[in-house]
Amino acid sequence: MHLSRRNLLASAPMAAFTPTPTHRAEPHTGFERLAADGYSLLKGRRVGIVTNPTGITRDTTHIVDVMHRDPRVRLTAVFGPEHGFRGTAQAGGSEGRYDDPATGLPVYDTYLKSGQQLAGVFTAAGVDTVVFDIQDVGARFYTYIWTLYDCMEAAQLAGKRFVVLDRPNPVTGREALGPVLHKEFATFVGRQPIAQAHGMTVAELARLFNGEFLSRPVPLDTVLMTGWRRSRFYDASGLPWVPPSPNMPTPDTALVYSGTCMFEGTNVSEGRGTTRPFELLGAEGVDGRWAAALNELALPGVRFREAYFAPTFSKFQGRTVGGVQIHVHDRAAYDPVRTGIALLVTVRKAWSGFAWRPDNWIDRLTGSARVRTMIDAGATTDEVTGAWQEELAAFRRLRGEYLLYS
Repeated sequence: MHLSRRNLLASAPMAAFTPTPTHRAEPHTGFERLAADGYSLLKGRRVGIVTNPTGITRDTTHIVDVMHRDPRVRLTAVFGPEHGFRGTAQAGGSEGRYDDPATGLPVYDTYLKSGQQLAGVFTAAGVDTVVFDIQDVGARFYTYIWTLYDCMEAAQLAGKRFVVLDRPNPVTGREALGPVLHKEFATFVGRQPIAQAHGMTVAELARLFNGEFLSRPVPLDTVLMTGWRRSRFYDASGLPWVPPSPNMPTPDTALVYSGTCMFEGTNVSEGRGTTRPFELLGAEGVDGRWAAALNELALPGVRFREAYFAPTFSKFQGRTVGGVQIHVHDRAAYDPVRTGIALLVTVRKAWSGFAWRPDNWIDRLTGSARVRTMIDAGATTDEVTGAWQEELAAFRRLRGEYLLYS
């Protein structure tokens, strides 16, 4: 079904710059390459940019400030995702419509907007080219990749051109892991059937979206990185880390997130309101038996420490809870999704108070009811993870057609 679509897309220009293999010590981001080329891709265009605090240069200057003062770019609007352009909103929030005090540019809110409504925002902003530059963290349920998808769809509906400036996948792009979304469970934490840890960059995802999922492809250019290799973790990139959202403070958070974010679908704290969100997990009544059960599994690349903490907000605010802290000692061997399943299986046995969120949010996060129902039925970690291997293998084959880096 997809062959004619792919052939059509392959015959059309989609990338502004396609790097040749390189062994440079540090990668150069899509924005760096766009600027080095004198913004020729944007010449004569009325440009709007979808970005947030992660859209920075190597010296930590925001790219909106850089482009605003450069006469070669006609930057006319900024579009903010979840958490906002300046990143002041917590999960599930945004900053609304305002004028940016630093540049005077109008800032429009894209959060939870899609289709014709979002197309109308682009039209009202008076842009003809929409640029996307946001640091992703590599997990299907991190909403920025679905902001990318929605903006691509809206740009197509509004007759706009779309440009993606690439940045590294901070947890590498070695492979895809975890269950694949079933379409009947599609929400803003998963619009389309990709793996829970997708192992792709935003430019690769943009091409996948354009080639497989959008009803009509958008005119797409991708400005790729040079010097990035799929096996490279973020701290080897030489690029500064800016928290992409308030509860993603470090690359270590991103490393565990595609597994431990599943605890948002439970009554166990995922560590929000602590200095180690998604690395600390716990609840009132949990004790050292949970850490002991996990360490007995000898999961590759990770150990678990019995931990106690008092979240300053979110679940168990101001109350001391018991649980575990995740310590990854071998990132190459660590599988965050399998580890997340092991955490769920063991806490359900170690703590009698365990419960799923009443709205079955876990199904939206994992992409189907399978994880919840199998764990409730007493399935082991291996049984749960084994259940998605066929669909994961199919996604890996599809993903391979859109990978752009060695």
